[in-house]
Amino acid sequence: MIRTRFAPSPTGVLHLGSVRTALFCWLYAKHSGGQFILRIEDTDKERSTKDNVNAILEGMNWLGMDCDEGPIYQTDRFNRYHEVADDWLKSKKAYRCYCSKDELDAMREKQREKGEKTRYNGNCRNLKYDESEKGDFVLRFKNPLSGQVLVSDQVRGDVIFENHELDDLVIVRTDGSPTYNFAVVIDDADMAISHVIRGDDHLNNTPRQMNMFEALGVRAPVYSHLPMILGDDGAKLSKRHGAVDIRDYREQGFIPEAVLNYLVRLGWSYGDQEIFSIEEMTKLFDLPGINQSASAFSGDKLLWLNQEYMMNASAESLVPHLEYHMNLIGIDRSEGPDLTEIIEAYRERAETFIQMAEACRYCYEEFDEIDPKATKKHLRPVILEPIEALYLRLQLLEEWSQEMIITSVNEVASNFDINMGKLGQPLRVAVTGVSASPPIDITLCLIGKERTLKRLERAIEVIKKRIELS
Repeated sequence: MIRTRFAPSPTGVLHLGSVRTALFCWLYAKHSGGQFILRIEDTDKERSTKDNVNAILEGMNWLGMDCDEGPIYQTDRFNRYHEVADDWLKSKKAYRCYCSKDELDAMREKQREKGEKTRYNGNCRNLKYDESEKGDFVLRFKNPLSGQVLVSDQVRGDVIFENHELDDLVIVRTDGSPTYNFAVVIDDADMAISHVIRGDDHLNNTPRQMNMFEALGVRAPVYSHLPMILGDDGAKLSKRHGAVDIRDYREQGFIPEAVLNYLVRLGWSYGDQEIFSIEEMTKLFDLPGINQSASAFSGDKLLWLNQEYMMNASAESLVPHLEYHMNLIGIDRSEGPDLTEIIEAYRERAETFIQMAEACRYCYEEFDEIDPKATKKHLRPVILEPIEALYLRLQLLEEWSQEMIITSVNEVASNFDINMGKLGQPLRVAVTGVSASPPIDITLCLIGKERTLKRLERAIEVIKKRIELS
């Protein structure tokens, strides 16, 4: 059975690069009818935090990437790591290294002076010691001294490493804690991980890990190393590009499916298709479709894709997203239109749900003042009589509908021999406080008759004051 794993370290939050790795692991497992395991690699006790663990779990939950097993914590498996370490020590697959930090620094300095690659020189590899011997030591894995390691990478192809270029890796620190490269091998072996999909920054770790799998007597997983994600300027992805907590994208109003769709296209392709449903991603994703070259992150492309999802999804399915962001910015929805009506009216005008929530606020709440620039440009003395006439016309409407509203606006504009825009824009500014909104008939319907008339009264007073001061 295909079994993949996503194994983040809680030394930081979940960002885009990690999410893409998780997504590829999740999709390949789902595509293959396999299982996806979530493992928290928290052996770095000093830097791992509960808050970061929560950030990872909350991010995965928001994205909808459910796991078949987990979360499994490495800190719960220390006994297992020590069991293997003791076994390797007894079978001479590992050894104690008593070299101090100063000795290791001096060793590397000599290597640098000679123009050699810096690495551990095996000083303690054949050292004989008494079990009762005192002093700090680490455990090192006895890497083979000759031969090659062939990594048949599903993305990069065959990569060959010479064993004599690999040093003896520390597997247990002086405090007894296991190192990453050791723990990950034991975990992948015990959890029967068949495929490891991860960033190509781990490629140099792979031959050492494969040698440790051999020492365990377990077949190594199939590896796929993903090229990195770059910023749109060609530099390594950082916070200024978008390498932020994935939960920030929720707060900014992105749809999780849109984020996943964007990330799946960062390094994987299926013809020229840009937009994929989760079902399509699961059906079509496969390892041969992963590109070898690095991908560039584009915030503009992500916004475009998010709006595509907002435009094409059913209004009902988008209600929870808008509801969340209206709550986030404190909009009281007790008096106002149904959220499906808001979505239908505003989705062409918003790239994110936070934009939509802010844009429709005037449909639920009063605003303190009309935008000064819009007032100066549109609420001029010349429009006073048409606005007053429209106020009276709307006041008499028994049916508050788009059809009746637009008919009233057109009739008043015709009576004053002005085009609809000359009246519609001042009307828009009067009832929304700003100069942009959905079509005026839709806007007034959403605001409601009572609020519309009240705001028109205020706008009329603003115009009259301008006349008095002129």
